[in-house]
Amino acid sequence: MKKLMMICFVMVFGLFMASGSLAADRDAIKANVDGIVEAINEGKAPTDYKPDDVDPYAFIMEEDGKLLVHPTLQGQSLAEEKYAPVYNALIQATEDGVWVQYEWGGSLKNSYVRKTEDGLIVGSGY
Repeated sequence: MKKLMMICFVMVFGLFMASGSLAADRDAIKANVDGIVEAINEGKAPTDYKPDDVDPYAFIMEEDGKLLVHPTLQGQSLAEEKYAPVYNALIQATEDGVWVQYEWGGSLKNSYVRKTEDGLIVGSGY
């Protein structure tokens, strides 16, 4: 019985620690995206950014789906049919920022997306 209680304690503690680090990751992701949006709003060119300037990588997309910054899809459009669910999630971005979910490569992804004053969508997630 003591062994079972110890296993349960370790599992609950592990879940608690994981959720705490997830919250920290979400805060860091939000801070990264907010910083990029503010810099673009102040005049920095979106193409001055590289996807791996922050961790996890950030992407910058035009409202029509064209990716200006992305590690593998730069220059391509997410408005294409094969990316439509992702595009439909990302265009929910607001100037205040919002968390969205979508499937990418068979995994559920969570991204914080925010619009610049000019309507670009900046995002990052896990």
